[in-house]
Formats: sequence, C-alpha cells, structure tokens
Amino acid sequence: MEEKWMVAAKKADFAKLAKEFGIDQVTARLIRNRDVVGEEAVRLYLNGSLQDLHSPHLLKDCDRTAAILQEKIRGERKIRIIGDYDIDGVNASYILYRGLARCGAQVDVDIPDRIRDGYGINEHLIEKAWEAGVDTILTCDNGIAAVSEIAHAKKLGMCVLVTDHHEPQQILPPADTIVNPKQEDCPYPYKNLCGAFVAYKLVEVLYERFQIPEEEALPLIENVAVATVGDVMDLTEENRIVVKEGLRRLKHTENLGMRALIEANGLKDAELSAYHIGFVLGPCINATGRLDTAKRALKLLLAKSEEEAHTLAEELKELNDERKDMTQIWLSKGLELIENTELKQDRVLVVYLPECHESLAGIIAGRIRERYYKPVFVLTDSEGFVKGSGRSIEAYNMFREMEKIQDVFTKFGGHPMAAGLSLEASRVDEFRRRINEAATLTEEELTPKILIDVAMPLDYIREELIAELSLLEPFGKANTKPVFADRKLEILDLRIIGKNRNVLKMQVKNGNGCVMDALYFGDIDRFRAYVEQKFGMEEAEKMFLGRSSGVRLSMTYYPSVNEFRGNRTLQIVIQNYQ
Repeated sequence: MEEKWMVAAKKADFAKLAKEFGIDQVTARLIRNRDVVGEEAVRLYLNGSLQDLHSPHLLKDCDRTAAILQEKIRGERKIRIIGDYDIDGVNASYILYRGLARCGAQVDVDIPDRIRDGYGINEHLIEKAWEAGVDTILTCDNGIAAVSEIAHAKKLGMCVLVTDHHEPQQILPPADTIVNPKQEDCPYPYKNLCGAFVAYKLVEVLYERFQIPEEEALPLIENVAVATVGDVMDLTEENRIVVKEGLRRLKHTENLGMRALIEANGLKDAELSAYHIGFVLGPCINATGRLDTAKRALKLLLAKSEEEAHTLAEELKELNDERKDMTQIWLSKGLELIENTELKQDRVLVVYLPECHESLAGIIAGRIRERYYKPVFVLTDSEGFVKGSGRSIEAYNMFREMEKIQDVFTKFGGHPMAAGLSLEASRVDEFRRRINEAATLTEEELTPKILIDVAMPLDYIREELIAELSLLEPFGKANTKPVFADRKLEILDLRIIGKNRNVLKMQVKNGNGCVMDALYFGDIDRFRAYVEQKFGMEEAEKMFLGRSSGVRLSMTYYPSVNEFRGNRTLQIVIQNYQ
C-alpha cells in the first residue's frame, strides 16, 4: 500500500522559542506542530503542574451535586454509583466510591454487563437499585443520553445525579443535576475531560464541603491518568498534566490492585509510560468488561490484601491473554475472508464473522483498518440479531454515512471515526451493498498520509536531543510521538533477530555518510515483498544475506539510545519506508 508523505510546515520563530525555553530548535518545531502557540501555552506544555488545573467549581452543577450528596450522606440515605464496563467507567466508579466512602456515605457500585445490559444506565439497573432501597443514583461515564431511563427513576421517586463526558443530545435527561463539561452552558474552559476526570473534580468539591484535606484526593490522580489514556482522550492541556503526574505516582502506587497488575505484567521496575497504560495495563482492565464482568476490575482496585490483589491481577492478565488469542484468531479469519473474496474490491469493508465474540468486533475492525486503510465494519451474531462495530479513516464520517441508509439498522450510533450498530441477519448483504453505493471515497482519500514533523538527517541526532524529546511525553492522541525522516538510506547490513524472529536489525548509511543501527518491528514479509517489487528479487536477496545491494529507502523514524554492557550507541526505530 503506497503512502503519501508530507512534511509539516507550521511557522514560528523557532530560534526565539528555543532560546526562551532552553530547548533545541527541533524541539521547538515539534511543539509548534502540536498546535501549542504562545508563551503561556508552551510553558504549560513543558512545565504544567496540578496548580495549573482549572477550578472544579467552574463545572456546571458540580457544587449543587456535591451539596445534594452531602445532604444524602448526613441523612444516611443509600447511594448507588452506576458506572460503565470500560476502563474509564471502572476508574470513574472507583474514584467516586473512594471519595464518597471517605465522606461517610452508605454507598455501593453497580456496573452494567456488556452483553446483557448494554452501555450505561438502564431500567433493569434502576429497578434493581429501587428494590434495594437506594435513594440516590450517581452515574459516571454515562447518563447524558439516558432520557427515558432517568425519567423512569424519577417516577419511582429516586434522586438521580449524572456525571458524564459524552456529547449531550438535544434533549437532556430529567436528572436532578448534570455534571458534564460538554453542556452548552457549562463555563468549564477545557472540554476534553474523561468520565474519571469529571468524577475526580466532583470528589474535590465534596472533600471541600466535608473539610477533608485536598491532599487526600491526590492518589486518585493515578486513576484519572489510567482512564484518560485508556479512553483515548486528547493528551493536551489538563489531560497532559494529570497523565504526567499520574504516571509519576503509579511508579510508587499505594493501591494494592494497581501495584499487583503492574507486577503481573512484568513492569515492576519499568519506566512507566502512556504506552504501558494504553497497550499493557489498560487492556487487562478492559478485558474484564469484554469477556467477563468489569466488576472484577473494580474489585481489583478495591483489593484489601496483597494476596487478593495478586490473585485478581493474574486473573485479569489471563483474561487479557485469552482476549488477545481470540482477537488474533478472528482477525486472521477476517483477513482471509477479505483476501479470498470480492470484499477486497470494496471501498468500505463489511466483514461478517457470525461466531466471533461481539466484544472483539471493534478491536478487529481497527486492526483491519490499519491493514487496508479503509473504513471497516465487523459484524457478529448476537441473540437473534447481528451486531457490529465500525472504525473509520479521516476522510469518511462513519456516523453521517450510516445516517444515509439508517432504515437498514434496528439501532445505530457513533461519531466520525467509530460506530456501533445492530440489524437483522437477512439485511447484512444489503447493508454491505448500500454502504458502498453511498460512499464517495476517492483514491486520494484512500491513500494513507504520513505527516513528518522534521526531515532530520541521521547525523543531526545527538544523545542530548533524544533526552530532550522526553519533555514532549506523554505521547498519545493529539500529542503523537514525533516522526522524523531521512532520504535514500543505504542498507549496509540486515539481519532478522528476536526470539520469534520478528525484528529486523540493520545498519543504514545516509547521504552524508552517517552510519547508524536501525530496528524495524513491523511486518517483515511485507517489507521484503515491497523491496522485491521495487528493486527486484536479486537485490532483495543480497540485502537479506547482509551483502551490498542497490536498495535505497527513505525512512521515517524515532531516535533512541541503545545501552548494552555499559556501551551507549545511537539507533533509530523505523516506522515507515518507501
């Protein structure tokens, strides 16, 4: 698959920025490329601390919600938190439970079952709470769209307090209060908080009312960080600050469950980064909501002994390993279906895997999208219906395209980059045909774009610059890992290494004669096929035998330092080639 490479061309006085903040001009350019503009914004980006967070009192209804909770706690009323089954919902539930319990509340937590209950609060959970004598329901990471459900709770005479971060619809639920920064009339300046961060803000105000020292809330910053990264929120402004602080605290966490999960994944002595949350720890928490019950992940966070914590952490890791194995099996089946049928010709891929576990559909859709750079829907059978999840590309607004053929679905929802749906099994072929007929995607739009931050020759790389790049962390959505590039690198030596022989190690030389080690962790077979196609079988064979060849590739990369037996050498990790 050919890619279109483009170099970012955002303007600024990089020399001035570099001098003012004591950084390299390359670093100054990278900060500008992330749309951080102005001295105060750059200061916040580089040196922001918890003192720079906005006051929780700016959140609409936050004070009222805390006041009602204070009244309910003093009146010894039963309060039930209703969360969600993903990483954000679990951590938000934990934050609220810890906060309310510290204030002396009679409080418990319920989390919906992904398959039986579906997303968020529903009438079944409300009836269950009412029968248990619950006076007040407090939602987190859900509730903003639950208009009829909350109306039902109000008819039963219950108090309902909503904390959420999802987009409000035209009609708001008839809750007693709604805390959500995305409400039109909410004056809170930063709108991209996750559900756990909104929950944390409420706990801050609650602690004020009960005269509990604000320092007691700080350990919960770890959970905000885990939820922010795990829910793929923008790592800008406030989110960036809490993730940096949360990662720092996670290294010495007092939470027995979190510590056990870190140890179970072999990260006890690791320098924890956003990567470890997003791709190691977070998936373990999410796996419970996918294959079992998210209550098990909450139980881990609430573990009271090291023995209980280690047992639960191992269970979560085993569940995630099972989830990974299942994902790989069904991903292979999906790819095989695409490659061996006419599906491959479609601009929008609709892949029907009837027996696949419905909770894996979104993950598989995302992997297939990465492979083909096309919008993808993965459909599975579910209790008499077909359910599906979609993952999109920048040029295709998935939700708007589904609206064009909405009569096909029994239910659908989502946003430009992802969606969920259900339909009758008899309409799967119709869905595939009509979603493709409606698509207007051009070849240009179906060509992946690689945005290069800096076209930087290998000879510019220095250890000091690599160390300075850590100032830009944590990396993630809206603060991506920098992409550098050098042109027409000669491959001097190439070997396949690793326990599973899945890593390419090579020596490359650029036009200025700079020689450096390079690693590639991508698909080796595709790499070889590309070289054979561009340079011929003979040259590819020479290259893979470690002999001199005519292969010259431009590469995007990220620089790093390799330390082995006390020796430190510069190397690059290759991301793309052409």
